[in-house]
Amino acid sequence: MHELSVKYGCNPHQKPCRVYMKQGELPLSILNGTPSFINFADALNAWQLVKELKEATGLPSATSFKHVSPAGAAVANPLSEALKKAYHVEGMELSLVATAYARARGADRVSSFGDFIAISDTVDLDTAKLLSKEVSDGIIAPGYEAEALEILKAKKKGGYVIMQIDPDYQPEPLESRDIFGITLEQQRNNAVISKELFANIVTDNKSLPPQAIRDLLIATITLKYTQSNSICFAYDGQVIGCGAGQQSRIHCTRLAASKADIWMLRQHPKVLSLKFKEGLKNPVIDNAIDLYLRDDATEVEISEWMTLFEEVPQKLTAQEKADWIKSFQGVAYSSDAFIPFKDNIDRAAMSNVKYVAQPGGSVRDEEVIKACNQYGMVMCFTGLRLFHH
Repeated sequence: MHELSVKYGCNPHQKPCRVYMKQGELPLSILNGTPSFINFADALNAWQLVKELKEATGLPSATSFKHVSPAGAAVANPLSEALKKAYHVEGMELSLVATAYARARGADRVSSFGDFIAISDTVDLDTAKLLSKEVSDGIIAPGYEAEALEILKAKKKGGYVIMQIDPDYQPEPLESRDIFGITLEQQRNNAVISKELFANIVTDNKSLPPQAIRDLLIATITLKYTQSNSICFAYDGQVIGCGAGQQSRIHCTRLAASKADIWMLRQHPKVLSLKFKEGLKNPVIDNAIDLYLRDDATEVEISEWMTLFEEVPQKLTAQEKADWIKSFQGVAYSSDAFIPFKDNIDRAAMSNVKYVAQPGGSVRDEEVIKACNQYGMVMCFTGLRLFHH
């Protein structure tokens, strides 16, 4: 098959709509559901991300996409007891593939509501059981175990979108898109992101342990498929905060850092011991925790989430938050383009960033290097810009 009809484009009035190959057959098939234009956009970007993560790390990989940017991405790394509770997977059997997705979904559970998923490996029964408990729109993977496929087909009253892609498919070197009736063409972003990319360390501290390289790989590959400008924080084998599509780099950093802070604070003993009323669904609990941790929650929001608890919770103090964040040693930070001002480093330091990767090339590089040295950070100049539009 070289063409598929789609109900409509980005919006219901954008008709007709189709997905097709200019040459050859489509490298994917629809096993269930009726994908939308946005589903295809998410799926094709997400698949590239997990394929590259698997190639770079050798580990099963997963991502959770929303509106053509990743809310989270991760490789299969064992979960702590705190993360199991924060991710609502206590007592569940989790294969390596399921662990990767639990981490990807857990990066920003509020944003991942209704996500499109990509998995680098065959989707197994453990992963399907995990997905059966989450609100999601669809999935793309190279294969599915028979039992897993049946579970997924039952989601969304039988309408869950399930795509299968040929893992050996290689696109043409040139890609094009039409904007306002005008065609733009470019070479695909075929840059290979490997550990060698982080060899040029420009700070006084040059200690880059294996886990830091792994997390910089995750953050940097994630940026390759994130709408620019973008900044990504990674830790413990997963994205913990992604700031996408901002016009100013400091706004990207603030957004990614605030998400990373929430991710860390969700594991605080006070948060894990919050007592919710029985019968609440996970998305309601996730939203309530987000409001509990936010400093900018309105009085109306506070009054609403207070009704969800069995016991009135005591808010974390600013000092408790800062102390807890400081307990996470070795956070990685990657930027899709050069860091123009040291304010990005100052904000990253507040979230305990230790390792930084960026292309370099700003007129203020020396100022940024100096700031990293003051915080004892390790910074690499990759020489590789990764804008994605």
